[in-house]
Amino acid sequence: MTSPQMLIFAILAATMALFLWGRFRHDIVALLALMACVVGGLVPAADAYAGFGHPAVITVACVLILSQGLQNTGAVDWLARAVLPREAGRLTSMAALMGLGAVLSGFMNNVGAMALLMPIAVQVSGRLELTPGQVLMPLAFGTILGGMTTLIGTPPNLIVSGFRAEAGLGHFGMFDFAPVGVAVALAGVAFVALIGWRVVPAHKATADGAFETGSYLTEVRVPEDSKAVGLTLRAFEHEVEDSGTEIVGLVRNEVRMTAPHGGRRIRAGDILALRADVDALAEALSVFGIKLEEQEPPSDDKETNTSKSTRAADDKGKDAKATKANDEDEDEEDSPMRDEDIVLRELAVLPGSTIVGRSASDLRLRTRYGLNLLAVSREGRPPKVRLRTLNLKSGDLLLMQGPSEVMADFINDTACVPLGERELRIPDKRMAIIAGAIMLGSVGIVTLGLLPAAAAFTLGVIVSILSRTVPPRQVYTAIDWPVIVLLAALIPVAGAMQTTGAADVLARFLVETVAQGNAIAALAVVLITTMFLSDVMNNAATAAVPHRHRHRRHTGSQS
Repeated sequence: MTSPQMLIFAILAATMALFLWGRFRHDIVALLALMACVVGGLVPAADAYAGFGHPAVITVACVLILSQGLQNTGAVDWLARAVLPREAGRLTSMAALMGLGAVLSGFMNNVGAMALLMPIAVQVSGRLELTPGQVLMPLAFGTILGGMTTLIGTPPNLIVSGFRAEAGLGHFGMFDFAPVGVAVALAGVAFVALIGWRVVPAHKATADGAFETGSYLTEVRVPEDSKAVGLTLRAFEHEVEDSGTEIVGLVRNEVRMTAPHGGRRIRAGDILALRADVDALAEALSVFGIKLEEQEPPSDDKETNTSKSTRAADDKGKDAKATKANDEDEDEEDSPMRDEDIVLRELAVLPGSTIVGRSASDLRLRTRYGLNLLAVSREGRPPKVRLRTLNLKSGDLLLMQGPSEVMADFINDTACVPLGERELRIPDKRMAIIAGAIMLGSVGIVTLGLLPAAAAFTLGVIVSILSRTVPPRQVYTAIDWPVIVLLAALIPVAGAMQTTGAADVLARFLVETVAQGNAIAALAVVLITTMFLSDVMNNAATAAVPHRHRHRRHTGSQS
């Protein structure tokens, strides 16, 4: 064994030891390994960062961005409502939830798929009278199993595909993993749905320090094509009973009815006052195809009457004609949320806030700030006035929508306090269709062989930015940078194994010494070794480092 070979094996041993220790993050360990190879002369300094341009790394980053588009638009929420049964038993519900998680993780990041389905899983656990852990753990297994079925399902698949291409055998196709991956995923889902969930410890929920905002009061408008048209109020609540949504008022022809009778039928154009947890609002919106009232563009009569007196008070002492002209210019020029990145925030109203005692109309949130007040959380009885005319009180929690920079200015101006940031998704059917079409289009391009995976998904990212399914500010925040750095750093390290001949030494040891020349035994050794390492270190690192060799001597032209 040569000195370079001994050095690369020493670096790999130290790297795996650091992975096992867990003291440092995986990407830091990978960078340490890369720098050790550079200092030791195993990787040329000019090639140290070539891994960041590797097609596998580019593809992983692009898939993460496209997954963010599916998350932003509520595409997964729409799919979940359509696929998951509402009245099924434990077996069917478990199998459907895990199956959906497996399908999603085949085409998007499995962590993203898990995050999107977690709220639904918690609701399902309540309906099935199970603890959340008894549903969440099976869902986690489902997303892991689904990642094995496609080329883009998990980073290791992309890594080994790239190594295969470098060995002169070509890339794997989009569904080359499916014959084995789908069979294993189906067997795994069936086992967990039938037996596995029963052995999950039924831990009772404990306080975890997370904040509770209680129920929000919001208003939704029923369009003509909504599924809610013709339903009774009681039937509407039944459809979303899992989320705890309650109708507390109805506005029809500008007349508000408090606590309307459950037998009253919903008409197109009605405005429903709902009380629901903030996470449950998305369900009601997606089930019936309705929109939050305050998201709609303001009509001529919405704020005119309530804002006249405010304008007079705000501009007291100024010339009336000049004030009117300025206000008209403001209304024409300030189109709320024009081309800026829109965010949702929960704000708490403090006692000293300047908005106490004033309503959204008084504040002219739309024309002055370009913000929407979507919902208000307040203890006590539901107010008997419209949301936009509700006078805000100290202690209210506000669900606000608007451009991120404007939102920050509003928080500073009014002395409100933003709550801990969490995911709040309001589905948009049109944008969800666009996001889904972009993902399917990218997959189709790769499947048909029109473009390599990296180019196809990069094209999909560009279309997502142009179509606004992924705002520009989220392009980089959507990427899991530790994973990208990990992959990019270890790819040159794996290359050093090839150039030093260490990969051939390792291959000969496994095949000739351990497996005694038996091909099946050699595969079993590789599988067992990889499974063990991926239990204690990152699976992408496991795929990238120990198993890079061409197999020319032992496998001929086979991959």
